[in-house]
Amino acid sequence: MLVKSKHYRTVWLSGRSVFLIEQNLLPFTFKIYEAKTYQDTCFAIKTMMVRGAGAIGAAAGFAMAQAFLAKADPARAKKEIEATRPTAQNLFFAVDRVYHSSDTAAEAQKIADEDAENCRLIGKHGNKLIKNGCQIETHCNAGWLAFVDFGTALAPIYAAKNSGKKVFVYVDETRPRGQGARLTAWELKNENVPHVIIPDNAGAFLMSQSKIDLVIVGADRIARNGDTANKIGTLEKAIAAKAYNIPFYVAAPTSTFDLNCTSGKAIPIEERSEDEILYQTGPNRSGKQEKILVCSPGSKAYNPAFDITPAKYITGIITEKGIIKPTTASIKRIFS
Repeated sequence: MLVKSKHYRTVWLSGRSVFLIEQNLLPFTFKIYEAKTYQDTCFAIKTMMVRGAGAIGAAAGFAMAQAFLAKADPARAKKEIEATRPTAQNLFFAVDRVYHSSDTAAEAQKIADEDAENCRLIGKHGNKLIKNGCQIETHCNAGWLAFVDFGTALAPIYAAKNSGKKVFVYVDETRPRGQGARLTAWELKNENVPHVIIPDNAGAFLMSQSKIDLVIVGADRIARNGDTANKIGTLEKAIAAKAYNIPFYVAAPTSTFDLNCTSGKAIPIEERSEDEILYQTGPNRSGKQEKILVCSPGSKAYNPAFDITPAKYITGIITEKGIIKPTTASIKRIFS
């Protein structure tokens, strides 16, 4: 994506350093973070400087390469990297590939390049689902910031716009971290795609008013039977879409599928700090990031980062190999 007329990927390796867009500062500040060691890259993944399935995977692959380049204990580094975000399948996919490679830096770069190309193809296939004048709802951020480039859920929207179609996007704010309000909205504004930010709990109302034609979301892990883990709140959108007979699509590359998970029940759900719910962070009048308590003092919070959408609520999965049904047979076929 172009930012101020310059093309950026979300994450890249140069020498022994990993460079990445510091997403916690967006949309207020655009800054590149340099991770000089694999531990620095782990920190960036864990603290969500870099987030989104594909971007996490690429960063993790680069972190594994950094460990080899620094002659660190590979097995220990692998465990440290894999512990940063337990739900995202792309992380484990990338780390394992680099760990077993004879040329770790080249393999990590290959994974990043594949991610960008797969997302481009997802956009191409997903564009077929979008009619001129389509109104689309999306949850969280599954745009180019969540992958190395192009994105998944937003890739068909960008492809549709670039092919001359008129589209309008309803952007779920995506509490508690606001990836929709902060990141997806920033991307769409950057690409001149008409959109509006909506509260997370407004989706069903808009569907009841016939204002949503299509829902497209991303995925952090897809089980063998089509059950999908994605940002908390996705399940509610899928149930509402089913009730109002609105197509609900998941967009993800094949690197997000976990054939060892027979169903969503086997997918681990990451629980994050309650501070993400209790506090909000943003720039004060001087431009400095400030953390403010926005909930009842002394109350506790429960913060699951993901939920599982059963395959029965999913119309189809948009992959780089085409659009498939969320069934075991269809998923097995694309890996055969």
